[in-house]
Amino acid sequence: MSSSAKLRVGFIGAGGNTRLRHLPGFAAINGIELAAVANRSIESAQAVAQEFGITEAKATWREIVDDPAIDAVCIGTWPDTHAEMTIAALEAGKHVLVEARMARNVAEARAMAAAAKCHPQQIAQIVPSPFTLDADAVIAQLIAKGELGELREVVSEFRCNATVDPTLPLSWRLDQAISGVNTMALGICYEPLLRWIPGDAKVIATDARIFTRNRLLGDGSAGVVEIPESLTVLGEWAGGERLVMHQSSVDHGPGYGCFRIVGSKSTLTFDVFAQQLTRIDSTGNSCVIEFEKRPNGGWMVEEQFVNSIRCGTPVSLTDFKSGVRYMEFSDAVWQAWNA
Repeated sequence: MSSSAKLRVGFIGAGGNTRLRHLPGFAAINGIELAAVANRSIESAQAVAQEFGITEAKATWREIVDDPAIDAVCIGTWPDTHAEMTIAALEAGKHVLVEARMARNVAEARAMAAAAKCHPQQIAQIVPSPFTLDADAVIAQLIAKGELGELREVVSEFRCNATVDPTLPLSWRLDQAISGVNTMALGICYEPLLRWIPGDAKVIATDARIFTRNRLLGDGSAGVVEIPESLTVLGEWAGGERLVMHQSSVDHGPGYGCFRIVGSKSTLTFDVFAQQLTRIDSTGNSCVIEFEKRPNGGWMVEEQFVNSIRCGTPVSLTDFKSGVRYMEFSDAVWQAWNA
């Protein structure tokens, strides 16, 4: 496909991130037609189509996948549907951009990766973890050049107040049937580590808690919470570097996300919400490391997807192999917790 060829994109699911990011992102690219959308109902699909100037509203996602005039699909549904929709779209000759998390579990993620391998002419991309996009290159370079010395430990902490209120209904993020082994922001926080540190971390031990065991479902009945609201993971890489990850959705304070990479020479700290990178040397002196801060935090997902289709640019953020890797980690955490 030439760099100027028209591309017709269909949207399956039009939730918050699709409306915030994907629809405006694709609309801003020359030669892109927002061709069709399918949502939970034809009425909601029609409303989204009218709001964003989408050519057609479809009653089901199958209609989008089966439409020969649609070149690519953006899947913005919940994780329990990702495998079926992605595989069907690839088999129908469509390029696929699928929302994170990749799938409910490793088996589904591997099935998606196998389908993508069988259709190498199609672009298969996962929406990347957005926390560190602007800082990734600088962090990876500092580690690769040995500026921190020998890596000793990596600490990741993410906390919010999403489940503090016990009267809130059971959300899809707490519904194991929908989210599978995906726990809070665990995969989103592990994914950047794959961009910085060679290899995969092995899970050594986990500890988790569910504080509100029952929450109401949409129909008013009681639902059982099976996904942790607080989780601590201990792991290590092949070279002995320690990994400590803490996730909590029951913290009353403001949202907080931070990565600390400790080396023999210095420590690198990245504050996710402040987007600040700080290096502390062996004498205790600290300095802020500047990096380019692009519009929208470096979010170029839709543009990168389209460039891969038109120009053959390899997918870097995030391909299906990387998705399988973070799903393997999430699954290993889940298995260790439930052992």
